[in-house]
Amino acid sequence: MNKGYVFLFFILLNFVLLASAQELPPIQTYTPDVYGGENQNWSISQSFDKHIYVANNKGLLEFSGSKWNLYRSPNKTIIRAVTHIDSLIYTGSFREFGYWERNNFGRLEYTSLSNKLNVDFMEDEEVWNILKLENWIIFQSLDRIHIYNQSKNEYSVVNSKSKISKLFKVDGNLYFQNINRGLYQIKNGIDILVSDDAIIKENLIVNIFNKDDALLILTQDRGFFKLKDSSLKSWNSRIKNTLDNVSVFSCIQLKDKSFVLGTISNGLIHLTSNGSLKYSINQSNGLSNNTVLSLFEDQDQNIWLGLDNGINCINSKSPYLRYSDNDGVIGSVYASRVSNGMLYLGSNQGLFCKPINSKSKFKFIPNTQGQVWCLEVIDNQLFCGHNSGTFLVEGKTVKKVSDVQGAWQIKKVPNHKSLLIQGNYNGFNILENINGNWQFKNKVEGFNISSRYFEFLNDTTLLVSHEYKGVFKVEVDKEFLKVKTFGHDGSVEKGLTSSLIQHENNLLYTNSLGVFKYNEKTSEFVRDSILSKLIDKNSYTSGRLINDVKTNKLWAISANGLKYLRTSKLSGELEIKSVAFPSDVRKDVIGFESITHIQDNQFLIGSATGYFVFNLDKTLNYNAEVNINQIEVATSKLQETSEFVNLQTSSTFENNQNNLKFTFSVPQYLKIQKPEYQYKLEGLYDTWSTWSGKGEVLFENLPYGNYTFKVKGRIGDKLTQNSATYTFNIKRPLLLSNTAIIFYIIAIILFSILMHNAYKRYYKKQRERLVQKTTREFELKELENNQKLMRFKNDKLLEDIEAKNRELGKSTMNLIKKNEFLNSIKKELQNADSANSLKQVIKIIDKNINNNDDWNLFQEAFNNADKDFLKKIKNIHPSLTSNDLRLCAYLRLNLASKEIAPLLNISPRSVEVKRYRLRKKMELPHETSLTNYILKL
Repeated sequence: MNKGYVFLFFILLNFVLLASAQELPPIQTYTPDVYGGENQNWSISQSFDKHIYVANNKGLLEFSGSKWNLYRSPNKTIIRAVTHIDSLIYTGSFREFGYWERNNFGRLEYTSLSNKLNVDFMEDEEVWNILKLENWIIFQSLDRIHIYNQSKNEYSVVNSKSKISKLFKVDGNLYFQNINRGLYQIKNGIDILVSDDAIIKENLIVNIFNKDDALLILTQDRGFFKLKDSSLKSWNSRIKNTLDNVSVFSCIQLKDKSFVLGTISNGLIHLTSNGSLKYSINQSNGLSNNTVLSLFEDQDQNIWLGLDNGINCINSKSPYLRYSDNDGVIGSVYASRVSNGMLYLGSNQGLFCKPINSKSKFKFIPNTQGQVWCLEVIDNQLFCGHNSGTFLVEGKTVKKVSDVQGAWQIKKVPNHKSLLIQGNYNGFNILENINGNWQFKNKVEGFNISSRYFEFLNDTTLLVSHEYKGVFKVEVDKEFLKVKTFGHDGSVEKGLTSSLIQHENNLLYTNSLGVFKYNEKTSEFVRDSILSKLIDKNSYTSGRLINDVKTNKLWAISANGLKYLRTSKLSGELEIKSVAFPSDVRKDVIGFESITHIQDNQFLIGSATGYFVFNLDKTLNYNAEVNINQIEVATSKLQETSEFVNLQTSSTFENNQNNLKFTFSVPQYLKIQKPEYQYKLEGLYDTWSTWSGKGEVLFENLPYGNYTFKVKGRIGDKLTQNSATYTFNIKRPLLLSNTAIIFYIIAIILFSILMHNAYKRYYKKQRERLVQKTTREFELKELENNQKLMRFKNDKLLEDIEAKNRELGKSTMNLIKKNEFLNSIKKELQNADSANSLKQVIKIIDKNINNNDDWNLFQEAFNNADKDFLKKIKNIHPSLTSNDLRLCAYLRLNLASKEIAPLLNISPRSVEVKRYRLRKKMELPHETSLTNYILKL
């Protein structure tokens, strides 16, 4: 009994050790927090559009590749089974089965078949399995089998006398196990016993397959058995001991005829088609949980695991395999090499090895603890550059050949077959082969700068790159004893994680600005436009280039993946290829990245947690399509409920429905080659967004207008075959609606008419006022002109009057003077002696004194000066004679009596008498002055 336990212990120990030392495909894990359901997942299926469906304790889960959706079960119970048949998703749960169908809004709607068919369920009956056979949909519970004919809409039941563990479909035939009774086949609705072997009756059957024209039966606790011609035999003893000690809960056969087994407490076991162990995965090396409740292989040959706590997806056909150092024994891998059938890993914890293609664990090589900086194969000998010195590796042992610390690189010395040069912390050191034994020879004196990257320019000249100090040109003597001269090369900039290597006889210096090739003619580095395509400035992580001599590939590493330079087989030209391998998956040790050719087209890349092996021959190029899965619209991003949009037609939204969320996906489920998306919204901006792994986008507060949303995807560097589009319109706000615009137009027209009329009246009044004002101003101007003219005329008249008065005055004065002169002559003549002779003269003088011509001339001048005075006074006093009028005229001129006397040819006394008589005729009062009276008239 003790021996049996010891044997079992060693089997389990070996199983665990194998599990921890495997190179496994990538595993994508989804926790309940991620998919939004409960822990347990009972069944998995996939639709034609590659969406994944999972029967979960909380309901039906749907995964599009970018987003999980949860649909509650119709009766709020656990969904136990899910199967995609045609375009429908069939599910089974507690006392319920039916199907889900996608509507035009991208959502699934449930139709209950059990209600439609009026199924009378048994107490506590649950549907655990769903299969399709021809036109029949078969729903299996633990108590009986429900059969539904799609075409005829008919329903029947196959009852069982005992519990039915599971229903199996093998080559178009249906089998089920009746617990404690045996294995049965359903033919024409009748159950027929196939085998009642004790092993079948006593052990739960997990699944049945066709193998070499026989039934291959997998039991839960006893492994595989082959049933042929009623004979049951154990199958494949090589794996039997392993399977006898695990409890299998689920199992499927993959497209490549291999088998995947899900256990209750030991995770997953993958067997070849012949039953050999391919690999096993459990919670210690990648799975979320050790209990595998369901298994499913999708269209891209990914293996889906429904776990007791979570969902996992194994990319079984991935070109990448991962070795995870879960125990932390190996550490971060800095270097790797294949030599003499052994795979060596150099890490921060030492040197490890194992036989190539072996599933055994890596063995630590004694005396190598510490950082391993390089592994170099020189003349079929493996050298290990170590923090503590330099080792010669021989199988699983090492021999120390130098104690000089920090051996970064080791190279041959040109034209010196027995010498090696190594770059150390303290510069250059020389190793020498003496009688087949390598040993330290000397340090190259005169140069003490750490020489991690160095290359020969010629036999005695080297270029050295230091991340912090730049590039140096070093010339040594022929014996490599000392440095003759060295100087700084200023043609390139120093930079962190920069590197210097030789590729096809070209010296290449690399930093974040690109790849620079050394020009020997000008003795400087020149940027190479082709090689610089290896460096992506936007995703730059390291300038370390890795030259693989065996495959003639030059590798570069960035955040997005790997790039390599190769020569085209067709054109012979250089071409750069990309490998999707993001840094968050690789987990590089920045600056110490390593890529090593293993065999064929397989390469090993070191990681901080182990390493990856990738096969370029298996690099997948998916012909993927991108789909818009759902569109949600809301009035604000804070709105708790949103409306789903019809994906089949263009939509028009109200103005406040201007927050749209688009969900899209490329239904690929790769951990390493993750889909990325790029989108744009025409009508808002016409430029594509940057690439992102997020499968949804929210547009907030969109203005009204017409929009077209476009999205495209890529996996690695390959674009999807299509670009998904959706066109929609956001209405104008109510104040800018067509009705409102018509109202505005009418209002503007009416307003324009009113304003036109108002302005017309206003301008008419203004014109009238202006005319009135102008007329007034014209009249005032005319009046002013008339007044000016009148004043001018008056002034003219006054001037004329003054002129007349002056003329009258002159005339009067002339008359006065003439008469005075004549009177004086007359007096003189009267006093003369000869009176007779003078009488005639006196008579002539008197005649001139009393001449009426003078009066007439005076009268005319007087009338011009004082018009109508004589007529006026004659009208007032008609009794006045001409002599009276003559006196009045002289008085009007305000002449004194003395001045009047000569004019009348009388004496002044006689003038006074005439004045008196004139007063009488005028009947003037005594107190009234005659002169004043005449002047006032």
